[in-house]
Amino acid sequence: MGAPEVLNVAADGGSLSGWIQGTGPPVLLLHGGPGLNHTYLDDLGAELAAEFRVASYQQRGLVPSTLEGPFTVAQSIEDAIAVLDGLQWPRAWVVGHSWGGHLALRLAADRPERLLGALAVEPIGVVGDGGHAAFEAEMSARTSLERRRRAEELDERELSGEGTDAEFREAMEIWWPAYFADPEQVPPMPPMRTSVPAYAGISAEMLDGLDLVAAQLADGHCLYAVLAGAASPIPWGQAARATVELSPRASLTVVGAAGHFPWVEQPGCVLASLRRLSMQAAREPGHQLVAGESPAV
Repeated sequence: MGAPEVLNVAADGGSLSGWIQGTGPPVLLLHGGPGLNHTYLDDLGAELAAEFRVASYQQRGLVPSTLEGPFTVAQSIEDAIAVLDGLQWPRAWVVGHSWGGHLALRLAADRPERLLGALAVEPIGVVGDGGHAAFEAEMSARTSLERRRRAEELDERELSGEGTDAEFREAMEIWWPAYFADPEQVPPMPPMRTSVPAYAGISAEMLDGLDLVAAQLADGHCLYAVLAGAASPIPWGQAARATVELSPRASLTVVGAAGHFPWVEQPGCVLASLRRLSMQAAREPGHQLVAGESPAV
């Protein structure tokens, strides 16, 4: 596999940049946060690029993409479509992690005509509060009281738009072990940056309008799947299962001995899930092959 190619596409107020690699059916990879640097997904991108043509971009708020808002869910959807347009991909698979997984579900609901299907990896779901409150409670339970209080103080500053990048990294270092199945066997935290305005703006409205999203997914217009870590702090029984039970075209994979970053603890699991989803699509009536795809057998 060669070095990734540079991606740069026009978007409202500027441009969105990232990389493209691999060959095969097109995949748009969405990072989490909101407001994180997309490079923490580089290993997952390489995993998927073994069988797919993968594009990853930095969502607005951090260089090399535009730093300007608005930082809203609606703008995030439009930005993803702008990247598909810039790539000249009429339809593509969308794979998202965490907030990016939630965004993938929003795209499946709002713009199904542009998707071959969606794979949401460890997302906040779309039923009720999507497991958000239980997720926060579990993260707190996995973290010592003194460290938790400091992290919560830093999180409040970030949500209010007053935090700094250094404070974000400090908070992430405190929370980091709680994301994993075994907090005693935790990989080093990758370099992480954040856009405080993007985090505060999108987080403030992430849970708005979920009833409509759920109703749109229940229409069955888009094939989608959720992949959850069995030991994740996000309660997969509440967040993931309820989300896939909305549609007969949805499916759930629960990965054992994995937390919030399942491709780190169980390499290959996201690729295997996307492969199964694409095979499911190929078996559906009226399926049309896309570039790089082989006929189903």
